[in-house]
Amino acid sequence: MHGPSSRIVRSMLVGLTGGIACGKTTVARMLAARGARIIDADQVSRDVVRKGTEGLRALVEAFGADILREDGELNRPKLGAMVFSGHADLEQLNRIIHPLVAAESLRQITRALGEGAPMVVYDAALLVETGRADDFRPLVVVAASEANQRVRLMARNELTTLEAQQRIDSQMPVAEKIAQADYVIHNDGSVDDTEERVAQLWDTLVGETER
Repeated sequence: MHGPSSRIVRSMLVGLTGGIACGKTTVARMLAARGARIIDADQVSRDVVRKGTEGLRALVEAFGADILREDGELNRPKLGAMVFSGHADLEQLNRIIHPLVAAESLRQITRALGEGAPMVVYDAALLVETGRADDFRPLVVVAASEANQRVRLMARNELTTLEAQQRIDSQMPVAEKIAQADYVIHNDGSVDDTEERVAQLWDTLVGETER
């Protein structure tokens, strides 16, 4: 019979996604506070297009040198405005960025799993859109109402109502992500409400890895 001292805890790989301004980053922070290792696809996407990278050179070739800042780094707000206003091709941007992000993310995930954290979380906004949801099961979707998404976007990014709505409309509806989720965290309430849901998720998922 195995006692507590002989119990082995295996690292669990979890996908975390959600709609824009639904609170995915908040949930990631709460999981990190419980001991999860977070691999942030957004940070990876920044790293693969830093000055001097092949990724940045490909973006300049596709969208022009106007997307660069004076110091030669990518002007992300300018590129984002071009894409979300329809003046640049979002699909073309994704074709350039996604393979680079996938390769670097895999490298970081492999390293994190080898270091023995109870949970390794791949935090990525476009897991469902890119057809990679099944690579990161269980998949956790953070959801919020469209009204809350809009208000949060306006406050966070200093956008007008129209600009915020354009960003929401350019993305997959949250309901479609929920349809592919193994777990859903609804983030329309208070921070304490979300904290409680994250605690329940942690107990469920980490408990499954204990033998």
